[in-house]
Formats: sequence, structure tokens, C-alpha cells
Amino acid sequence: MTALREFERLEAAGLWRASPEAQRRDVIISVGDATLTITDMQDRPLAHWSLAAVERANPGVFPALFHPDGDPGETLEIPQDETTMLEAIERVRHAIDRTRAHPGRLRLFSILGTLAFVGLIIVFWLPSLMQAHAVNVVPEIKTKAIGQALLGRIERVSGQACATPEATPILAKLAARTGVRQLVIMRAGVASSLHLPGGIVLLNRSLVEDFEDPAVAAGAILAERARATQHEPLAELLAAGGAMASFRLLTTGELQRETLDAYSESVLAYPRPALADDLLLAEFARAAIPSTPYAYALDVTGETTLGLIEADPMAGRALEPVLNDRDWVQLQNICG
Repeated sequence: MTALREFERLEAAGLWRASPEAQRRDVIISVGDATLTITDMQDRPLAHWSLAAVERANPGVFPALFHPDGDPGETLEIPQDETTMLEAIERVRHAIDRTRAHPGRLRLFSILGTLAFVGLIIVFWLPSLMQAHAVNVVPEIKTKAIGQALLGRIERVSGQACATPEATPILAKLAARTGVRQLVIMRAGVASSLHLPGGIVLLNRSLVEDFEDPAVAAGAILAERARATQHEPLAELLAAGGAMASFRLLTTGELQRETLDAYSESVLAYPRPALADDLLLAEFARAAIPSTPYAYALDVTGETTLGLIEADPMAGRALEPVLNDRDWVQLQNICG
């Protein structure tokens, strides 16, 4: 027995009783590798107990009372002064107990592990699941309303959008040509362009005032369409608002004004995500609009936008103008 390796032979005196009706007898107790042997005073064996099955009936009380596991009628009393034997038996019992399965402990660990797993799901998986579900189930009319509400909160920060009666149908024409629902020209706040839920694209006034070719403004709109295929605008808004924003939208159909304000302030402060050339070129090809004017607007040298220039899907083709000259001039004056 590993727990008793330090002892060559260990014996002690005790009182043994074979059953509750039997008389107690003086005995000699000896501990072997795996058994506790009980002999009478003439060294005749009376019983062998497996050390793995020895149970103490009165922990902390003396004389110590032991019995085989499952048979409390057969008992062995060991007096308090037999300290070496008592310590040896307790050491063996503790060593064996450590090797046994502990269903209660295992159950506790299992429950804690399950709770930890559920917690991880709630923290990392549930928010994205709710967000994706909200994006898929929110009606289009509600998405449009959210976009309009967000535009109103952005105007609180950037100032009123530019608008004239003459330019309104021209904006609608440019929006239809580029495949978005609504086009808005902003005086300030928006650095270049921004796509809101509901198919609303915001453009900074410089994209219409500083360029002679309307293909530049069209290119900025197409870039936002391409970004929307990678980062759905409503999903971005819900991600910024956290799990509660998705939960509130699913349960009430509304978003808090604080959520819209926080998103509008953050999205205006950061540059728009970069786009792969092939993704952007596909949008130009779909709309039959040349990518070269937009590429040179991004980089006048063309060095960093060479892919958009060399792979222009409309290069060498006879194209219908994005807008006629009269409409473009009207649009350039939209902000006064």
C-alpha cells in the first residue's frame, strides 16, 4: 500500500465483534498491502477486511469504531492510544477516497462547465445571432424608417442636407442610375460618402461641386453599394448598438434615439472601409459607368488606384452620360 510504504509491519490491539449479538473479543490488528487482518490472541485469523472498504462509524470520537463497508454489524474498536494504527488507517482511507469518483463533485463541475458554455454563447454568439435575425426579419418599410430617423440624427451633427426644388428630380435620376433608393447631398459632417439603412446614400457636397464629371459622384455611390454587400448598413447600426439594440428592435420594432445618436457620431468620425478592386469594378460594370474618373478623383496621380484605371469595364465604349450637362450644373448648385 503506497500510503503505508514507510511501515514494514504495523500491529495494534483492539476489540472485535463479529455481529451485534456476539461478544467483543480482544484481537490483534495488522495492516498489509491491501487488507486489514484481525487475529485472536493465539494468532489465529478471525477476519480480513479490504482496506478500500473500511468505514469509520464515529469520526472524531474514541475509541474509534470501524466496520466493513456495507456491514455495520461487524465492528472493530481501536483505542485512542493506538495512534500509529489509527493514523495509518485514516491515511489509507483518505488515499483511497482521493482515487474514487465523486459524483457530486463531477456533477458540480458539469453544471459549472455547462453554465460557462451557455455564458460564452450568450456573450459571443447570441448577439450576432439576434443581429442577423433582426436584419432578416425587419420589414423593408421599417428599415427605410430607421434610415430616415438616422439621417435626422446625422443632420443634428452635420447640419441640414442641401435641397432645392430643381435638384430634387435630378437626385432621384442619379439615384436610379446607380441603384440606390435615395441620394442626399450634405453640406458637412460626412467626409465623402455614407450608406444608411433603407438604401439612403449621403454624399459630401465636394463630390458634386469640385468635379466636372458626374461619374465621380456616381462612383462614390457605387462604392457605397459595394460596401453594403460586405457590411449591411442596418447590421452595422445594430452592431454599434450592442445586443440590446437588436433585442429592442425585435421586440418593439423601434431603436432608441441614444442608439441612433451614438452610431451617427461614431460613423462620421471614421473613414469608410477600403474595397477590393474587383468588388468595386463589378458595380461599375453593372451600372455601365466608367471607373476611371472616380479613380483619379481618389488619387490625382492614379498610382494608388491603377487597378480601377487599367481594368475600367467601360474603357473604349460609347457611353450614355451619367447626367446631361444641364442637370449636372443644377446639381452642382444644390447647396447654393
